[in-house]
Amino acid sequence: MQWRRHVVGLTFSIFFISSCFTNKYVLSVLKFTYPTLFQGWQTCIGALLLLVSGKTGWLEMSRITRSAALSWLPGSILFVGNIYAGSRALSRMDIPIFFTLQNSSHVVGYLILRLVHGERMPWLKHFSIFVLLGSAINLPFYDPEFEMGSYTWAIGHLSCVGAYRVFKVQSRSSHLSDLEQQYINYLFSALLLATAAHPTGDLLAALDFPSLRSYTFHCGCCASALLGFVLLLATVKLRSGLSVEHSRAWTFLAKIAAMFLSPFVFSVTVNAPSSVCVLCSHVAEGLLIYSERPTYDRERPAAHQTCPQLQS
Repeated sequence: MQWRRHVVGLTFSIFFISSCFTNKYVLSVLKFTYPTLFQGWQTCIGALLLLVSGKTGWLEMSRITRSAALSWLPGSILFVGNIYAGSRALSRMDIPIFFTLQNSSHVVGYLILRLVHGERMPWLKHFSIFVLLGSAINLPFYDPEFEMGSYTWAIGHLSCVGAYRVFKVQSRSSHLSDLEQQYINYLFSALLLATAAHPTGDLLAALDFPSLRSYTFHCGCCASALLGFVLLLATVKLRSGLSVEHSRAWTFLAKIAAMFLSPFVFSVTVNAPSSVCVLCSHVAEGLLIYSERPTYDRERPAAHQTCPQLQS
C-alpha cells in the first residue's frame, strides 16, 4: 500500500538524519578527530551485529565464499577511503557544505562511465553534471570558513564515493546481496583501521583525549555505531520495497532535511554566494535523479534481485 512506502521512506529519513547528526556531534562538538578509531569502532560493531543477525536467522545472509570476498575487495578499499576521508572532512565542515561537495561524486561516476565504459547519457544529465561540477568548483571561493585541508579530504571522499557507486553497478560480484557486500566492507575496514590505529598515532593521541571518560562521549560513540547499523537496515528495506527511482528520491529528501535542520543543532556559517552554490548543487542533483528515471525503470528487476528482504 502507498502509506507503507511513505512509512519506510520516513523511517529511513529519520535514521539518516540521526546518524548524520550523531557523527557530526562526536567529530565536531566533542572533537574526537581520530577516524581510525571512530570508524574502526563503527565498522567493528556493524560487522558483529550483521554476523549475529545472520547466524540467528533475523537477516537473510548466505555463506560468503573466499572468491566472492576477493572479487569484492576493490569495493571494500573504496569503502574505507570513503568513510576515512569523509570523517576528516565532516569534522571540519558544516553539513550543507559537506553535502554539496559530496554531490560531486556524481561527476566522478559520470567521468568513469563516460571515459572508461563509453556510455551515452541524456542532455539533462549532462546539464546536471555541469551544474554539480560548477557549484563544487566555485564553493571554495565563497566559503567563509574555507580550509584547504578539509577540502582535500572532501575531494578524496567524493572520489571514493563516485568510484564505489560505479564499481557496485559494474562489479561481477553482483550475486552478493547488499548486506553481504556491507559485511565484507565492515570486516575489511575494521581490520585495516585497527591495524592503522597505532602507526597513525591515533591510538596514543586518543588516550589523552579530554572527554575519554565522559558519559556524553560514550553515549555518542555507542549511538553512532548503533544508528549506522540501523541505517543500513533501513536503506536495504527502502531499496527492496521501492523502485530505485523512489529510493533515490527519499535519499535526496533526507539530505535536504538534514541540511535545513543542521543550523538548529550546530553552528553553521554561510553567506549568500555559498548558499547559492549549495542551492544550485542540490537542484542539479534533483534534476539528475529525474533524468535517470528511464534507466532506473529498466534496471528495477535486477536491482530487486540483489536486495535481500528483511525478515519480520
